[in-house]
This record gives sequence, structure tokens and C-alpha cells, in this order.
Amino acid sequence: MNRLADTTSPYLLQHADNPVDWWPWTPEAFEEARRRDVPVLLSVGYSACHWCHVMAHESFEDQETADRLNEHFVSVKVDREERPDVDAVYMEAVQAATGQGGWPMTVFLTPDAEPFYFGTYFPPAPRQGMPSFRQVLEGVRQAWSERRDEVAEVAGKIVRDLAGREISYGDSKAPGEQELSQALLGLTREYDPQRGGFGGAPKFPPSMVVEFLLRHHARTGAEGALQMARDTCERMARGGIYDQLAGGFARYSVDRDWTVPHFEKMLYDNALLCRVYAHLWRATGSELARRVALETAEFMVRELRTAQGGFSSALDADSDDGSGRHVEGAYYVWTPAQLTEVLGPQDAELAARYFGVTEEGTFEEGASVLQLPQQEEVFDAGRIAGIKERLLRERGGRAAPGRDDKVVAAWNGLAIAALAETGAYFDRPDLVEAATGAADLLVRLHLDDQARIARTSKDGQVGANAGVLEDYADVAEGFLALASVTGEGVWLEFAGFLLDHVLTRFVEDDSGALFDTAADAEQLIRRPQDPTDNAVPSGWSAAAGALLSYAAHTGSEPHRSAAERALGVVKALGPRVPRFIGWGLAAAEALLDGPREVAVVVPDPADPAAERLRRTALLGTAPGAVVAFGTPGSDEFPLLAGRPLSNGEPTAYVCRDFTCDAPTTDPERLRAALATVVTGTP
Repeated sequence: MNRLADTTSPYLLQHADNPVDWWPWTPEAFEEARRRDVPVLLSVGYSACHWCHVMAHESFEDQETADRLNEHFVSVKVDREERPDVDAVYMEAVQAATGQGGWPMTVFLTPDAEPFYFGTYFPPAPRQGMPSFRQVLEGVRQAWSERRDEVAEVAGKIVRDLAGREISYGDSKAPGEQELSQALLGLTREYDPQRGGFGGAPKFPPSMVVEFLLRHHARTGAEGALQMARDTCERMARGGIYDQLAGGFARYSVDRDWTVPHFEKMLYDNALLCRVYAHLWRATGSELARRVALETAEFMVRELRTAQGGFSSALDADSDDGSGRHVEGAYYVWTPAQLTEVLGPQDAELAARYFGVTEEGTFEEGASVLQLPQQEEVFDAGRIAGIKERLLRERGGRAAPGRDDKVVAAWNGLAIAALAETGAYFDRPDLVEAATGAADLLVRLHLDDQARIARTSKDGQVGANAGVLEDYADVAEGFLALASVTGEGVWLEFAGFLLDHVLTRFVEDDSGALFDTAADAEQLIRRPQDPTDNAVPSGWSAAAGALLSYAAHTGSEPHRSAAERALGVVKALGPRVPRFIGWGLAAAEALLDGPREVAVVVPDPADPAAERLRRTALLGTAPGAVVAFGTPGSDEFPLLAGRPLSNGEPTAYVCRDFTCDAPTTDPERLRAALATVVTGTP
């Protein structure tokens, strides 16, 4: 066992019995490199990464390769999900030097942590123009021994170049109608009208962009925005990227048609998509959206919830195919012969038509990923339900993919928001309870007595790594959603604690620019700062949205001003790269709409009339609207202050930009007030 045996990261623990003398990312590792006068090999990956496992098996489990590493390098292994700051800094260097990036990420550093040689996956033997990993090691060793001045010059230049890549923040004013219309036009140009989604292969679920499209439609009535959102969600839900038997989405599709997924299932994708489908149902009443939202929520609770009440990070793409080989997708794919074995000839033939299973296969070796192809045939719902149940039972006997049990604060924040809202919309208190359980875990385990948040925990043991901006912002977002759904003001209070840290430790002076790490965090060769959304909302966009919602709840001018300044970057980037700043665009839609503030005061929260009014408020489509629910005079929410009942009945107040509608006791009037299209800037 090497030094990784004492860590809490499932990814690092997978490497604990490698013959490589791995170190975690610590100052002691770099001190050791300095003492021995050798370079550092930095290897970055994550538990569900297919090619990380491949390189580990080919190289890091190989004794001869390990001997070379141990003799000539200090080897440092990093879980990118535990240390997104380390990953971001060196990934920026890799992309700048090579034009591309990915995981596993392989970077060679000086003992001062300055990078000088880069790559991703290296094979054990030369392949398709790539050198072997051993050739790379020998080349780096020779350069370090014989051309040290050249190495130092390259490393110094890279660090200087990174320091010069500061974001051109531009305007500190938030985007207006013009910029959001330009962003919509840009998305229309990149939209795939035949298949849904944006761009070509590989195709990633555009959850944050879909949220923007739904909010834009709600605010302006633009039918084109709703059509893109609806069609994209339908194509994904019918594709192989969605698990047609048990719910939940895979990471991405390797093709343009959403047919063949990269089979890993990430918490963050499923949380974001669960919420998007719930919002699509709220906007359209789509039965497909309702089904997918609920199935995805149930997948998260069933397969990702930990014993402590949090949510695990991911399920692997690979699993044992029954022959002892770990194969990508083995758990999920089917051949016609396998269908026949489980279902018998008649039901197998029906299942093949329904799920698009062919003799040629849609994946590898004649196997198919289950889909729901568009077709004219009408299927018997009861018979299909029985087929799904039998296939799911059979699949349950296969070797399941491994689970990364690490609880990441930010991604749990996303899950809390999704489960709370989905539970509220569809009258599923068990989902709200699951959201509350995860929130309780974060407060009990991840927050210290100053409300500083730790990024990860595992098996009830908190990790050593400090939270980054996305942790503070996404957890605040989750707490704000939970506050609206439950009517418990304590979640608003906890969100405020987290957002106060954003204002004091992550914001740069008066410009409104945000950094991904706190001012008092470990100093890397560059302080990471990226406003663009990737697989999850950027910390920058997420913070802007949470700050805006908190300000709507509390009337706090500092929080609203910070949100408006942060959204200035959306004014610059939204019209140019709308696919990569969808959450920022969604927050900007909320700002243009107000956002609206809804206070529902009731004499008795258990009264059916009170519940109807509360539910109507939660189902309002006004972008980013916040909801406070409670009794008159309650100090749970500032929005409830000074709001009396009307004739002793449950009463709703809707306000926007310091102006309030007349209070109403009628759910239909409240529904109309929250559906009114508003155009132009406030």
C-alpha cells in the first residue's frame, strides 16, 4: 500500500495498492521532489473515468513502469472532483499548450509546481502517433537531467502566460433584452433541428441552456425557445443516453443521435436534468417530462443516496461482463438472444421493436443500447410494463458498476434543489424528505462553526479539502429551493451564511469579478477563475443566481448589487458563446423579470386552501421567482413581514421591482399573476 491508503477519495483509494509510490497533493510531496531533485508527475482523474482505469491498468499497475516512476519522479495523484482548483489550473495549461484536454490528465511539474510537459492518456506502447508512457517518462527524465535550463525556461514561460490570461471582465452592468435575444439567436444557429441539442458529436445534455430557454419563453412568450427546449428533452429521453429501464442519464452521447452513451452516470447531470424536466412539465404539462423527472429523482434516491443521507458522486461506466473483463456498458446493453432468453420469443420480438434492439446492434459486438425510437406502432402499455420489469430483474443479476461514494457539497446542493422541487410539484413528500436529509448532512458534517464548507465527505468522515465557489453557490441554491418548498426559514438563513462568504472571500474588489477559490485558500501557480458553464454551472454563474434569489427573499442590496455585477460577464459572453454560459443566461432572465417575490400567508399551513395557494405559487413559471410561505407575523421569512390575511383567508402577495399587485386569495388570479409575460428591462 502507498500513501493513498489514508485518503478518503474513492478514486485515490483505487490506486492505493499500485506499485507506484503515489503521494496525494500535499506540500510534503513537492518538498520530497525538491530534496531528491526530481520532477513531479501529476496524474489527475476521477473514479468514473473509463480511460483513467485503462491507463491505471496498463501503466500504474505495471511493476517495470512503477519502478521507473519511483526512481526518477515524485508521483502525485489527484481526484479532480476533490480538488477542482488544481484540476482547473493545470487543465488550462494543458489546453493552452496542446489545444485539447481531458482525463486522465498527465502533467510534469518542477518541484515548484510549475508545469513543463503535458498530455492526457498515454498508451503502454506507441499507438496512432502517440508515444508510449515509458517513452514519455524517459524523454522527461533526459530533459530534466541534461537540459534543465530549457525546462526552467519553458516552465517559467507557461506560468507567465497563465498569469496573463486574466478574464476581460468588460462591463459591470448585467445583460439586457438585447443581449439575451442575441444569445437566443446564437443558440438557434447551433441547434440541431433533426435530433435536438446543440452542435455535433459528442453531444452533452444541455441542461443549463434548456433552463435558459424555458425562462426566456416564460418571460417573453418566445415559442421558438420553448420548442428547442421541448424537442431536445424529448430526444434525450427517447435516446440511449437515458436508462429506459431504471431511469437516470448517462454522462453524454458519443453520437449526434443520443444513441450510444458514455455510460457513467454522474450525480450532477441527473440533478440538473431532473430539475429541467420538472420545469418543462411545469411549463407544458408534458407527461413525458413528468415521467422522466420522477424516474430520475427516484434513480438518485435509490442508487446514489448514502447511508448518511447524502448523495454519491457517480456510477462507473464499466462493469464485469460475466467473463471477468471490465467492459464499458456491459450492465446496460442487450442482444436479441439475451432478450429471447429472458422474455421468450414473442415478448422478445416485441421488446426488440419497442426498444430498438437489432441483430446488427447499436453498440459493440452486436449489442444494443435500449432506446424508444419514434414509430407509428401502438404498444400495449401493460405488456410493455411487464417486459420492463422482467428485464430490470434480469439486469439486477448482472455485476453492477462501481459507485463513487464521495459526497461532493456542490453536487449535493444541485440534488437538493432538484429533489425538493420535484417532490413539491408531484406531491412526493419522500423526495422532499430526501432533499432535507442531504441538506441536514451538509450542515452537520460539511459546515464548520463559521459556515465554511468542506468540499467532500465519505462514510460520514469529512474531507480535508476546502470548498470552492461552486460549493458555496450550489449549496446555497439548494437551501433556497428547500426553503421555498418546506416553508422552513432556517434554510434561507444557512444560504445567507454561505453567500456572505461569497461576498467576503470570493469577490474581487468592486469589479464584481469572482474567483473559483477563496482569497485565503491554498495559493496555486494561478488563482482559477472561469465564468463559463461546463458539466455544471460555473461557480460564477451559480453564485450570481443564488445571490439574486437571496436578495429577492431578504431585500439585501449588497447581495443584489453583487449579483448584477457578476452578471456583467454574461453581457460579454452570452451573445458570443451562449452554449457555455446557460446558467448565467438563466440568472439574467430572472433579473430581467424581477425576480418576482411571492409571499403566501396562511392562518393554518395544513388548511387545504392554504396548500392550494402555496402549490400555485410554487408552480408559477416566472423566471427565478422566490416563494415564502408561513403564518402572519412569522419571522421565518422577511417577505412575510407586514403581510396580513385578507378576510382571514390564505392570501398571496406578488411583488416585482418595489411594486406589488393587490393581494389575492384566488389561486387562479395568483396563477395569472405569475404567468404574465414581461418584456424589456426593469
